[in-house]
Amino acid sequence: MERSLIIIKPDALQRGLVGEITKRLEQKGLKLTAMKMTRLSEDVIAEHYAHLADKPFFPAIKAFMSSTPVVVQIWEGFEVIEAIRIIAGITKARGADAGTIRGDLAMSYQNNVIHASDTVENAEIEVKRFFSEDEIFEYDKTDFAHVYDDNERKG
Repeated sequence: MERSLIIIKPDALQRGLVGEITKRLEQKGLKLTAMKMTRLSEDVIAEHYAHLADKPFFPAIKAFMSSTPVVVQIWEGFEVIEAIRIIAGITKARGADAGTIRGDLAMSYQNNVIHASDTVENAEIEVKRFFSEDEIFEYDKTDFAHVYDDNERKG
């Protein structure tokens, strides 16, 4: 079972989209195992967006991501990274397919309402960046029997 980190960004918080984004992931059948609101420090932003630190737009990302609190979540499921990236849509929101979170709820490259882990390896790093083990909940999601077939749940 994979884990993915989601950051519901400042634009989504300001626009009242936290519930809509969470609802879409729940409706897919994914398992929410952690959620909190937090304000991102400069250090966390620098670490999380280190791959963009040399880009001319990085100061704008820092200002945007620290402008309000964000909501961070951990979702679990089989091949959850790929599933969430499909649900989220492409980063450039105005080009995202209708029906995706970004395609339906955003227009911007930066203000695109959601961050989703892009690989299993990055998800592991990101989860540890935002959550301690005692903030992550293990429980049986009873509807998994109706979301996945027997072979997927056993394998």
